[in-house]
Amino acid sequence: MNIKEQIDILVKLQKIEIEAEDIKSKLSNVAKKIDSFDAKLKEFEQSIIDEKSLLNDLSKKYRSYDSDAQTSLALVKKSQEKLRAVKTNREYQSLLKEIEELNAKNSRAEDEMLLGLDRIDETEKGISVKQGEYSKLEQVINSDKEAIIREAELGEKRLAKLEVEWNEVSSKVKPELLKKYIMVKQQTMGIAITSVKGAVCSGCNMNLPPQMYNELQRCDSLKFCPNCQRIIYWDKS
Repeated sequence: MNIKEQIDILVKLQKIEIEAEDIKSKLSNVAKKIDSFDAKLKEFEQSIIDEKSLLNDLSKKYRSYDSDAQTSLALVKKSQEKLRAVKTNREYQSLLKEIEELNAKNSRAEDEMLLGLDRIDETEKGISVKQGEYSKLEQVINSDKEAIIREAELGEKRLAKLEVEWNEVSSKVKPELLKKYIMVKQQTMGIAITSVKGAVCSGCNMNLPPQMYNELQRCDSLKFCPNCQRIIYWDKS
């Protein structure tokens, strides 16, 4: 097998590796994507929990104001009954003032109750809207997660096929050449072999010396780019 045939095999081998690395990169992000979906759903869920907590607080305040109002009304009624039994003007005026203060307190409590009812109603509606949005979001996220998992499963299957293919193709390369290829790949961040077109290395975009370019076109020996150190071959297209 001549050097050109060996180069063609290495080019094919590198294409397999590039595809495999791309799949591995995507698979490594699967867990992150799923975690981000879960986090988004949890954040939305927490906002509903917070709204329900607010509703609970509003309901407690409403009941507290209602209790105050009922107490004030009971005291007003009791004071009004006392009015019928007073014997002095001083006692009469004192009871009237007491009734006035109780009525004012009752009025404030009723105002707070009305405001509370408005806020309770608004919060309940907000929770209802958010629960509907949460349900839709959950469906979308579950669908997206299923799609990602399916894609990951296909990626795993393709990766297994590429591994078999790599073994088959690499077995056709001479051991010493494969060793050089692997060494160059480690030194050049994964791209070990690259084409040269018009005397320019596509790996580093540097011009080759004229003599080396002429030798490269003969395809009778292995050549390395003097700049990036990658294995190079002539692209005559």
